[in-house]
Amino acid sequence: MTSQRQRGGFARAGLLFRAAPLFLAFGVACSSSLFKVKPPAALHTMPATAATMNVGVATFRAAPLLTDEETQELFESNLQLAGVLPVRLDVAHNGGTPLELKKLKFNLQDDANGEWKFITAKQAISRILKANGISLYNPNARKTFEKEFRAYEFDVKTPLTHEERQRQGLIFFLSAQKEPVASPHGLVLSIAGLPQPVSLKLN
Repeated sequence: MTSQRQRGGFARAGLLFRAAPLFLAFGVACSSSLFKVKPPAALHTMPATAATMNVGVATFRAAPLLTDEETQELFESNLQLAGVLPVRLDVAHNGGTPLELKKLKFNLQDDANGEWKFITAKQAISRILKANGISLYNPNARKTFEKEFRAYEFDVKTPLTHEERQRQGLIFFLSAQKEPVASPHGLVLSIAGLPQPVSLKLN
């Protein structure tokens, strides 16, 4: 006959056996990324309506990602909810000496005289996690998300040469009070650090 202790042991073993797939699935999920990020190649072509300005050595084009549908599609997360506004930036080198992009300073304002704070992709990630209430996670999952997310960031560290010709990416801004982004109007992107300042009316 089977003792009560043995029956209890079999029951616990059965429970663990049934739960094993759940633990396995959880482990796999935690070892991947916090969010499913598409590769940068998934970005659509810069819209024809994108603001454009030629300053001789380079031509700047920019367009904001204003809807949560756009950021959800790319990052599986709502950047606007976190108060983060991504702006697509395209810089074409028109010839001559390399363009030192690290000297550039980005400023964004709207028609309500609201000034947005320029932030790095890493700072944007922290805002996203906080807005989504994510505080417990596998460190490797965060590293993967950071790597995939930062692949979108516009590279300002490396000079742009005529051989490279063109560079694209996202720059990020945080709303003044860190409140969710709600259809801002009259957005103007200003870029300083060039012989001629750049001013782009985004919408």
